[in-house]
Amino acid sequence: DTALNAQTHAIENNIPLITHLVSENLANAKAIAFSAAEEFGVPVLDLGAFLKESFPEKLVDEKLIRKHRALPLYVRGNRLFIAVSDPTNVNAVDEIKFHTGMSVDSVLVEDDKLSSAIDSYLESQDDSMGDLDDEDLDIDLDESQEQEEDNTSADTDDAPIVKYVNKMLLDAIKKGSSDLHFEPYEKSYRVRYRTDGILHEVSRPSIKLAPKIAARLKVMSQMDISERRVPQDGRIKMKLSKTKAIDFRVNTLPTLWGEKIVLRILDPSSAKMGIDALGYEDVQKDMYMEALHQPQGMILVTGPTGSGKTVSLYTGLNILNTPERNISTAEDPVEINLEGINQVNVNAKVGLNFSEALRSFLRQDPDIVMVGEIRDLETASIAIKAAQTGHMVMSTLHTNSAPETLTRMLNMGVPAFNIATSVSLIIAQRLARRLCSNCKEPLDVPRETLLEEGFTEAQIDEGITIYQPKGCDKCNNGYKGRVGIYEVVKITPKISQLIMSEADSLTIAKAAEEEGFNDLRKSALLKAIEGVTSLEEVQRVTKE
Repeated sequence: DTALNAQTHAIENNIPLITHLVSENLANAKAIAFSAAEEFGVPVLDLGAFLKESFPEKLVDEKLIRKHRALPLYVRGNRLFIAVSDPTNVNAVDEIKFHTGMSVDSVLVEDDKLSSAIDSYLESQDDSMGDLDDEDLDIDLDESQEQEEDNTSADTDDAPIVKYVNKMLLDAIKKGSSDLHFEPYEKSYRVRYRTDGILHEVSRPSIKLAPKIAARLKVMSQMDISERRVPQDGRIKMKLSKTKAIDFRVNTLPTLWGEKIVLRILDPSSAKMGIDALGYEDVQKDMYMEALHQPQGMILVTGPTGSGKTVSLYTGLNILNTPERNISTAEDPVEINLEGINQVNVNAKVGLNFSEALRSFLRQDPDIVMVGEIRDLETASIAIKAAQTGHMVMSTLHTNSAPETLTRMLNMGVPAFNIATSVSLIIAQRLARRLCSNCKEPLDVPRETLLEEGFTEAQIDEGITIYQPKGCDKCNNGYKGRVGIYEVVKITPKISQLIMSEADSLTIAKAAEEEGFNDLRKSALLKAIEGVTSLEEVQRVTKE
């Protein structure tokens, strides 16, 4: 009876029975493939073992691939091997044989893997613009007429460049990337995405298209397209639906062979993830929340570029963003737009720097002030005065650890007693790649190695399972997403005393450890014990 129903549903929806069974979870794709192989004497292949790049291009028409759910796998001499999930589909072999003029053999694969492989294969076919020549393009940007030309032709939606750039931006969003790099070289052009903190190449269009891609991106981000000699900044707002829009921060840089353009994807929802999603240990989270709700003081977030400082600060601001509080921020540039927060873009050209913005904020009856970065003594002095006069001040510094932040401020010239009385909390952070929960596998690590890595005897005796990345069709080389690793140090009377006596960062670090604050390494090792990340990642983002 169930079999009959399934057959009827499949016919009504015009899809193969196998696809219906798999999509409705009525049967396991792997089990179907193996039983069909046994029944029909056809070999089964694992599609995951094939590299997408090795599939033959433009050999079989898209309509045929979709119609028969048959994917061209590889060519050997005059023989073409195709992947199918239904061994009874003889028409597929015959029709592809007729269209290609080659002898065709079919191999069996799992239905769910076949569906996603066909989609990604056809997508990559769409986006291969490498062999597009100037004649194929609707846009003709003459050197002298670039400004006028672009306004007419580059905005026509069917122009190949427009389609290509839009596709690159959408793909980056789908993959969860944080940055896109469009890079011209002497004889080639490449596009790279930074996904989970690691850069990888995604496309190589023809070098002839370099000026056209640059012009299109500059038009989208409202820059001067005739100016190619100096760096420019801009923004793109891309509406994905009526409710969701993604912003891109765009920067151009004149390189030897043309303009390199980098886009940073700014997802406003990242500031609204909530503090629980960021990866703080419970104790660390409580300290951050406690510091946020102090009437005055300074919270400093430190770490290298791209370590998630902005998201940490904005998550805090989001918690404080209530009608009773006046919040002002000075940033360079404003990355995430938040309703209810007064955001100022600093602009050095007109003399609006961090210190000027801060001075102005203090005349605007503020409760909470956020300064994008403390770069000099002037900004540091005003921020500290504000923290001492009943305001909550939040800011970032580029240092490697919490203790180094204190000595960095001393080196800037801030008096020790000012630091000791105003700074209430320091957060140092890094971003590590999160292991894919679908395919991570346990790794056997010898006891000596665990001790060398920094695990304690007690932790090892309790029993530790370390996981390693494997890689599956749902992740990037075994990793999916990122998690924050934090060192949260509260300025206790003991540490305050050390600051007053101008102790070095090593002494302060030792005191922080005695007070029970985990450094970055210890926090990272806890993430490895929890199976959230791997030892390789711990090594990559923290130092001994």
